[in-house]
Amino acid sequence: MGLFDMFKGDKSTEGMTPHFAFATSLLYMMQSDGEMDHEEVGQLLAVLGGENKNGVIGVGANNRELLDRALKYIRSNSVDKFISEAAPILTDAQKMCILVNLVDSSLADGEPERQEQELFAKFMKGFGIDEARFTPFFEVIVLKNDRSVFLNQNHPKNQAGYQVSLTV
Repeated sequence: MGLFDMFKGDKSTEGMTPHFAFATSLLYMMQSDGEMDHEEVGQLLAVLGGENKNGVIGVGANNRELLDRALKYIRSNSVDKFISEAAPILTDAQKMCILVNLVDSSLADGEPERQEQELFAKFMKGFGIDEARFTPFFEVIVLKNDRSVFLNQNHPKNQAGYQVSLTV
């Protein structure tokens, strides 16, 4: 602690919180492949945003501050450091919510890039969630994002007798 620490701001607004971890996780995923696609930004706004007073979807003032803090954080901290700080403060439900949203974000622009897949694996490991446990969640998200079932009548999942089910 130094003499000038009082000028660093209120620690309660700068510490790791579950909501901050959620926003920061999404930003790490969005920038993992070196670009932030429109679909990924839309996904971020959908899960963090809200409506302004004119009914337009966007980022409200509270979430703007949250995103600004998260952007500042990811510019100066490795994802490994972030995961080590976030994992201990998150409940199991919060970890699973983050993971589900990370997969959904990575699929928002079609196919997840190799970097997104590697980053997701890092989050799963850091959160202590194994692939077998997450597989049913993954299957639902893949189904949600597979619009080709509407465009391709020969899609394997459109064949007579095929029934969607979850593997456990």
